[in-house]
Amino acid sequence: MRTLLITGPGGAGRTTLAAATALAAARAGTRTLVLSADPQDTLGAALGTPTGPRPRAVTDGLTALRPAPDDSFRDDLLALQDHAGAALDLLGADRLDGEELTPLPGAEELALLRALRDAAQGAHGPYDTLVVDLPAAPRALALLALPEQLRRYLRRLLPPQRQAARALRPVLGRLAGVPVPAASLYENAARWDDRLAAARSLLDAPGTSVRLVVEPGPAAVDAVARTALGLALHGLRLDGLVANRVLPDGGDSPWLAALRAQQHKALAEWDAAHPTHRLPHLGQDPRGLDDLAALGPAAPGPAPAPLDWPVTDALAEESLLIWTVPLPGAVRDDLDLVRRGDELVLTAGPFRRIVSLPSALRRCTVSGAGLRDGCLRVRFTPDPDLWPRSR
Repeated sequence: MRTLLITGPGGAGRTTLAAATALAAARAGTRTLVLSADPQDTLGAALGTPTGPRPRAVTDGLTALRPAPDDSFRDDLLALQDHAGAALDLLGADRLDGEELTPLPGAEELALLRALRDAAQGAHGPYDTLVVDLPAAPRALALLALPEQLRRYLRRLLPPQRQAARALRPVLGRLAGVPVPAASLYENAARWDDRLAAARSLLDAPGTSVRLVVEPGPAAVDAVARTALGLALHGLRLDGLVANRVLPDGGDSPWLAALRAQQHKALAEWDAAHPTHRLPHLGQDPRGLDDLAALGPAAPGPAPAPLDWPVTDALAEESLLIWTVPLPGAVRDDLDLVRRGDELVLTAGPFRRIVSLPSALRRCTVSGAGLRDGCLRVRFTPDPDLWPRSR
């Protein structure tokens, strides 16, 4: 399945472009599903058809879905309360009733993750193309990083290997005098791990990429550079930019000429770094299928090649292994890395990611790093106490 994740700075028109891109994909002959988590139903306003938690046919080949955070949040919290019931009773906690629960901040993102997982597993039906209207870029990056982060937290808090001690739990509970986590808690954690793995597998799939919708200007140039860096750090592929609301040439107004010059400067910079598709300013907010078709967005084409973080063997020449991490636009002073056991904590500007080291590098020590041509090269020296000795 071809999956296109659409984000960009707030107010750039990303929801409208998500709807227009999904329509273009459907009219190109692919069965297309468009998802959005915006509670205000801006997707429905753009399509001219209200959307909700049930798949809604918009036109031939195009279906829209807007997951409801209320239901999924309530179900998940009540399930967690049931599994932790023994500990809550010990603490004297009052149980929550489903009718008093309202979504907390972030519930929309979790509902969207669940919808992504369901789409990857075909729960909504067979589709060839999935177009996802993500939140604005900073929240979108946090959302896309969430499955990997939550899986790591789950495995640290409830390691799967501890399930082997299931037979000892009653004995341990009597000895300690406190309830020991029941098997159902570990089983629920395993189910969550499977769900998060499914969401992450969709993000890592060969057919998945991210497209940025931006309105040309100085602030947008900085936003694109920052977002591209965050996407690269998290291993997500950027397949291009959509420059929205590009002003037409002509006109004698000085302020309009100055604004057009700013747009041209931003477009020239983006053309040098990314595939950039220009969309004209229509003089109005597009509403309905005819307006969306008039925008003329590019339908999702083939996804770019997967990002590669190769390990280079330089043992013969320099007694080193080199791990190359592409970080376009990174600044040396904003980079940091820390080795923690078998993991590497990478920080690039405002973004941070904890990644597991490839098996060969776990037997090495970090001996240095350097940034060149948009790539961070981390040097590893084999640890003589761990590295196999040649005879």
